[in-house]
Amino acid sequence: IMIVQDWVGVYAFRREVSARNLAILAPAALVGVALAFALAAKVSEDVVRLAIGLVALGFVVIMAVRDRLRAAKPTRADVAPGLFWGAIAGFASFVSHAGGPPFLVYTLPQRLSAPVFAGTSVLFFALVNLMKVPPYLWLGQFSRANLWASLTLLPLAILSTLAGVWIVRRVPAERFYNVVLAITFILGAKLIFDAVRALHGA
Repeated sequence: IMIVQDWVGVYAFRREVSARNLAILAPAALVGVALAFALAAKVSEDVVRLAIGLVALGFVVIMAVRDRLRAAKPTRADVAPGLFWGAIAGFASFVSHAGGPPFLVYTLPQRLSAPVFAGTSVLFFALVNLMKVPPYLWLGQFSRANLWASLTLLPLAILSTLAGVWIVRRVPAERFYNVVLAITFILGAKLIFDAVRALHGA
């Protein structure tokens, strides 16, 4: 489902991507995916969720303070932080499909236009999800049951992606970034909630 959604988004935003961001983030994500595969038997999915959830909430707080202090000048797509957050995004995506917050920590402060942000995001995660296919096959993560469930849900997934494309192209930039921050906060809180509940055996 995620791969099909990715490539619907890639087609929609194929001319609106930040090549520099992708050149920095994608190789780093490959390293993160490879590391997660190597540590697959030792890494706790719930610990990763907790860590990424805390990162997401902390990031939203920092961005809110920056905006309030009117110090939110756009950042550059610098290599060192991009390699770090790209690797974290690949690692978290492999372990718990939670690569979004690390990606946002790096790209949101750049204040890319909404279509370029969306295009860069969908192409980055399209690449990451393709990177994950061989190790997932090796680990036996695909079964007839979950592939059939994916096929059943596919039409809804495509429609929801097209709705997202429609929204991105019509929402004003400032409102778009506020919505993304709100979603990031909700996602972070959900990751923390799920991780804490699982770690306490609830």
